[in-house]
Amino acid sequence: MLTIKEVQKMMKSMFYERDRSRGVYATFTWLVEEVGELAEAILGNDIKSIQEEIADVIAWTLSLANLLDIDVEEAIKEKYFRNTVSGI
Repeated sequence: MLTIKEVQKMMKSMFYERDRSRGVYATFTWLVEEVGELAEAILGNDIKSIQEEIADVIAWTLSLANLLDIDVEEAIKEKYFRNTVSGI
């Protein structure tokens, strides 16, 4: 099973240079567009499209995080699991 950290690292190796040349604002704009496409898929109740658009939203979020030097796995742990004993 892949961790969020591993997926973020893969996204960085595949897309970082292109994302960096596009810039933070344009990358964020692509993320927002993908969220809109996800909304359309949900409204159309198209499960295949919903799966694809969720993957796109996650991918663009990780790309944006890479540009901003944010470790998404650590951010999730800090925000949602800081006070748990689960050892995530």
